[in-house]
Amino acid sequence: MTTTASDPRAVAAAQLEAFNDEDWDRFAELSHPGIVYTEAGTGRRIEGIEPYLEALREWKVALPDVRGDIRRALAEGGTVAEDVIWRGTQDGPLGTSGRDIAPTGRRIEVTATLWVTVRDGRVADVEHHLDVLTLLAQIGVLGDGEA
Repeated sequence: MTTTASDPRAVAAAQLEAFNDEDWDRFAELSHPGIVYTEAGTGRRIEGIEPYLEALREWKVALPDVRGDIRRALAEGGTVAEDVIWRGTQDGPLGTSGRDIAPTGRRIEVTATLWVTVRDGRVADVEHHLDVLTLLAQIGVLGDGEA
């Protein structure tokens, strides 16, 4: 583990960068094996690093150029709140709880917050509050894409 292990903000930011870079080994290194991921907008809950990595890879298939950029981050103890903006293009099927949404080729720019809990220098929990309605509108599933 790098020297960032004692700084929860640095650990959380490094994990997001590993996602952006599709560096799955680094992402796993920064995560507890029993990491828990929850998604407020969909109710999805994932437990364990392998199922979590599978979900992240699917996200990268749906939006191959997607990246998250941290606009600001606050930390208290081992909890980090990141204000993130996701940008990308939906060039692959986007899996939802009910169906896959065919590629639209449309761009997204969606805000989210990630509440990240770091324990022992590794990410143990991620609560993702993603603006799902705006994402669906921007890819043309809801309304005219103007959110």
